This record gives sequence, structure tokens and C-alpha cells, in this order.
Amino acid sequence: MPSSSVPLVRVLVVEDEVPLADAVARGLRREGMAVDTAYDGESGLEKAMVTRYDVLVLDRDLPGRSGDDICRRLAREGSLTRVLMLTAAGTLEDRVAGLELGADDYLGKPFAFSELVARVRALGRRATPASPPVLHGPGGVVVDPARRTATRHGQDLGLTRKELGVLEVLLAAEGAVVSSEELLERVWDEFADPFTTTVRVTVMTLRKKLGEPRVVHTVVGAGYRLAED
Repeated sequence: MPSSSVPLVRVLVVEDEVPLADAVARGLRREGMAVDTAYDGESGLEKAMVTRYDVLVLDRDLPGRSGDDICRRLAREGSLTRVLMLTAAGTLEDRVAGLELGADDYLGKPFAFSELVARVRALGRRATPASPPVLHGPGGVVVDPARRTATRHGQDLGLTRKELGVLEVLLAAEGAVVSSEELLERVWDEFADPFTTTVRVTVMTLRKKLGEPRVVHTVVGAGYRLAED
């Protein structure tokens, strides 16, 4: 089960050791994060440039394009993605070189998974603008991101992880319209079909749990927003 204090974090793991990459991805998903994987440098860079990730877990020694090249490219493009570089070379000189390339943190192999999780969480907090400790929305809706709870007029809503994620994104938008595509990107991962009804169904069940008067509104052709009915 994921920790109750895990923030909503989108992660890309770029690692050519497929069993390791898949194990890290599975573990981070159990911690409540949305995780994509790439097994070589070219596909890793492509995904990092197309999708807005909070954290990139990046192996330094990759086929096709090195982790160093990816790090340089992201730094040159002004990417806000935080980079945790992995390497089997753990000397001080290697760590300094990785950080000078633009990496935000450095972890030598082999590593303890608990340490990897702690570092990803810390980088995730730095990648996303700080949110208030408790988010207040229209109609008495309150979300506590730290405790992963949502209430309305003091009554617990019993939301699933995805429903809570959608509500948190909508609250953070402060009344602005959020598209289905952005919700899919922020709350799910690359395995979610962009043509699926997943977002619509999740919003429908969220509305039911929120009750009346309605606060989640559909903006035809644009997305969803939170507002008083």
C-alpha cells in the first residue's frame, strides 16, 4: 500500500537493465506514483521531451544516447523535471560530474529501494510549486494532500486514489478549466489509452461521491472545472 503522505508525482525511469527498470517502476507505483519506463537513451529523451515529468530517474550509462547527453539536453531546454542520476560508478568525481551536467541528485548502484523512494519524493516536492497544506474548494470541499483525504462539510468522501488525484488537480487549478488530456497525464501514466473513457468515468463517480449541489462542471469541448453550482 502507498504511504498516506505520498504527493502526486509523475516519474520516468530510464534504465537499460530491464528487470531493474521494471522493478523500480512497480515499486514506485505501489508508492502511489504514476511511472513510465524507457530502456534506452533515445526513447528516454523522446518521452522526457514530450511529457511533463516531475522526476526523471536516469541511468548514466545507456545505449544509444548516454544519460549525460539526456541531462545536458534537458538543462539546455530549461526543463523543470528533476533528475536523479543512477550509476555504478560512485566516486566523488563521478557524483560531481553528474551534478555539473544538471542532475539534481545522484545515487550509486546498488542502492536501497527505500532511499530511492525518499529521494524521488524529495525531488517531486521541488518539481511542483508548493501547495497549501490543505486545499479548500467550493461547496465545502477540502483536500488534505499530506493525509490523502477529502471531505465535504466535514464528511469523509471515501475517494479512490484516482478520484482523489483528479480532485486535487482540479482544486489546484483554482477554477480554471483542466482538460481530460491533462488529467490523464497528471493522474495516470503512459499505459492509459488517450481515447479511453477512464477520465469521464472517474469524474462521474467523483461527482456522485461529492453529492449536491454539484461542484465539478463539464466545460463542453474543453474539460472540467470546480465551481459553485
